[in-house]
Amino acid sequence: MTFHLYQIAITLVAAFMIFQGVSRYLKDHGGQTFMKLFVRLTVWGGMAVIALFPNFTNFFAGLIGMQGNVNAVILTAFLLIFLMIFKLLSAIERLEQNISELTRKESLKEIKKK
Repeated sequence: MTFHLYQIAITLVAAFMIFQGVSRYLKDHGGQTFMKLFVRLTVWGGMAVIALFPNFTNFFAGLIGMQGNVNAVILTAFLLIFLMIFKLLSAIERLEQNISELTRKESLKEIKKK
């Protein structure tokens, strides 16, 4: 089995990104939640697997019933990634709203004390 330059480059980048995510998660959770770590592992791990084993996409396509149409598998993966990003952005927006509301309440309490 011969490896091409792109396979080595993608695998190295994926390994670096995974290492960076795991080290951030282990180091006092420095802004890295488990969900972010899971997404990072899934995306970069998937890229590494596909780069190292390009025929895996054909196997996966057959497994889910889309044999011979690798583009459908890639499209499905992109849709799932965008769905995860949308869910994350929704959660971030909700957290920002909660923080704003809490900040306003605390400010009003401080004003009333004075």
